[in-house]
Amino acid sequence: MYRKFTADHIFTGYEVLKEPSVVITDSSGTIIDLVNTIDAGDGIEKYTGIISPGFVNAHCHLELSHLKGRISEKTGLVDFVQQVMGNRSIMDEQQVEAMVEAEAKMYQNGIVAVGDICNSSNSIPAKKQSKLLWHNFIEVSGFVGEAAHKRLAEMKMVSKQFENELPNHTTTLSPHAPYSVSKNLFHLLNEDTAGQLITMHNQECADEDMLYLRKAGGFLALYKNFGIDIASFEPTGKSSFQSWLPYFDQQQSIILVHNTYTSANDMEYLSQLSGRAKTVFSLCLCINANQYIEQKNPPIQMLMNSNCNMVIGTDSLASNQQLNILEEIKTIQLSTIPIIPLPTLLQWATINGAKALQLDHLVGSFEKGKTPGIALIENIEQFQLTQLSTSRRIL
Repeated sequence: MYRKFTADHIFTGYEVLKEPSVVITDSSGTIIDLVNTIDAGDGIEKYTGIISPGFVNAHCHLELSHLKGRISEKTGLVDFVQQVMGNRSIMDEQQVEAMVEAEAKMYQNGIVAVGDICNSSNSIPAKKQSKLLWHNFIEVSGFVGEAAHKRLAEMKMVSKQFENELPNHTTTLSPHAPYSVSKNLFHLLNEDTAGQLITMHNQECADEDMLYLRKAGGFLALYKNFGIDIASFEPTGKSSFQSWLPYFDQQQSIILVHNTYTSANDMEYLSQLSGRAKTVFSLCLCINANQYIEQKNPPIQMLMNSNCNMVIGTDSLASNQQLNILEEIKTIQLSTIPIIPLPTLLQWATINGAKALQLDHLVGSFEKGKTPGIALIENIEQFQLTQLSTSRRIL
């Protein structure tokens, strides 16, 4: 049994179709064809708004969903990290319930795939019943070099749990952030992730650069508060980005997240290094989280000029009011001059995200054989979003 969908506008994952068209799927949601309306026959479901492939959330922390409303806004990343570490503990039943609710809302507002940061196996029960595709990034951290082997071994055990219990989803190890991974641990992760997809929180606050430039800034207080001895840490005199990136030279594909304080020099360095290392980079924007924590927007236009693969994430409910990709797009449009065209942003949210998570053979565009889901964007004016624009999944 076929289903047929059309709307005022159809975005394919790459472009907005100029001719009236119909998306045809089978009962399972697999794309059968994309045809002109006059060739589609009858039984067409007609919608007002924009039809798009389902969205890809390239960066999320599902397991922090129970912290919604518990973390103060606009306190800066160093304080935010301390709040999260102090509030993570909660009864498993409450945490799973919050994750199930967050997953359901992502599904309803049109998300089909998620790159999810995992610090434990706590999200496995929610993902077992999920309708979404997941790439699970098992996050490894530890700023004390002597503990590197122990920290990696612990997270490898978590990774094995995901692989065993969620065999239909993909799982890889990933470093957390420049301020939480030691030189020894970076070396170990480089070897263990050769040729794989990884992600990294990058330059989310100015203190990251201060740490590597001069061994100064707010993270020194954080280490002291948590009893972390950093006597052996030596600053590089370079930005955090230029300090950690050379550790990964095994042709990894890397999703760089936040990039709020990334400079033009950093992007030039990335361009030079990527050519030598044959590394594929994606730059992920989580703009609502940046405003929630740091009250700072990333340099979006500059990042666009790097010619990297631009993608969009939501971060967590500890740092955002909702896990909704359309709300991220709306904030990006409000924060950039000149305004980025909507088809460009929808491409970041669909096929670009799918490519970043290496799921573009399944989702991201209306191409035959894929099962990308269908999102409907409503309350638009002349193909422009408004404050009232919403998205919902119709397939």
